[in-house]
Amino acid sequence: MKKILVKASKTYPVLIDTNLLGNCGNFIKEAVSPLPAKVAVFCDDKVEPLYADTVENSLKASGFETYRFIFKNGEEQKHIGTITQMIEFLAQNDFTRKDLAVALGGGVTGDMTGFSAAIFKRGIRFVQIPTTLLAMVDSSVGGKTGCNLSVGKNLAGAFYQPELVLCDISCLETLDDKNFSCGIAEAIKTAVIQDAELFDLFKKKVTSKDTETLKEIIGRCVEIKAGVVAQDEKESGLRQILNFGHTIGHAIEKLSSYKTAHGEAVAIGMAVITKAFTKLGKVNSALYGDLISVLETNSLPVKHNYTKQELFSAALSDKKRSADSITVVYSPELGKAELLPL
Repeated sequence: MKKILVKASKTYPVLIDTNLLGNCGNFIKEAVSPLPAKVAVFCDDKVEPLYADTVENSLKASGFETYRFIFKNGEEQKHIGTITQMIEFLAQNDFTRKDLAVALGGGVTGDMTGFSAAIFKRGIRFVQIPTTLLAMVDSSVGGKTGCNLSVGKNLAGAFYQPELVLCDISCLETLDDKNFSCGIAEAIKTAVIQDAELFDLFKKKVTSKDTETLKEIIGRCVEIKAGVVAQDEKESGLRQILNFGHTIGHAIEKLSSYKTAHGEAVAIGMAVITKAFTKLGKVNSALYGDLISVLETNSLPVKHNYTKQELFSAALSDKKRSADSITVVYSPELGKAELLPL
């Protein structure tokens, strides 16, 4: 088992291995102190039949009183109405600030559970158990929580760190190809901006059966993100490099009414930005071709049907905007990133 410590406003472990869910109760007992009496498991209706019983049985075996909250699967559920239902659920079941919330699922579940934990009674503890590759390599680590508003993505939220992140690679065996590729997109993003050697792993298509390769990819992505978060937890500077592909990506998600998945949108965003900055002479000439090749090898889109004005207007609602400027992240060469206010 691989263990990585994230050192932010609190220090917490990220555990990476296969077959971890059945022992999650013991991992929580080791990581969370003082121990909670009650644990609420939050998951969507797609994850619930796959893993909720396994997690709850382990929690009960470890002496915890368990509760379960289920919501519909999908990005369209990531709104303030669902958050209200989640915190009402905690209140109705008499949860205290010493109790615990568990996010069991992908990025949507992790973001909303973390945000609910951050605002319920001004903060209760929570644990991330990501079941998608995207959540394992990116969203479960670093403390970004939140939900979407009608104007744009992730406009309500808080920086709130978990007590533990449990990455069970076995969960990826039930992930469909589209969602698996979305996770690969975030991992490719990390490689482009921070790790040229990691980038090489994606030149051959990665599949959910490549357990050892996935362990290496997830571990390296978590290490990189942990290092960035340790230096800039609240995204005042360095952490913005992790948004490579995201400004355009979020605009595409919004314009498609969230029919374009997050990872797909990020892939397109990386391609668009890299092409634009290549034309400006700011990017190594070989990078654009290498990036397009790797994205397409891993079944990710690189093109869109929106006008420049549509993308720009949608991007203006991005939370990373300052006054009338948007900070754009680009990679001048593999393994490096630059920030440029526009």
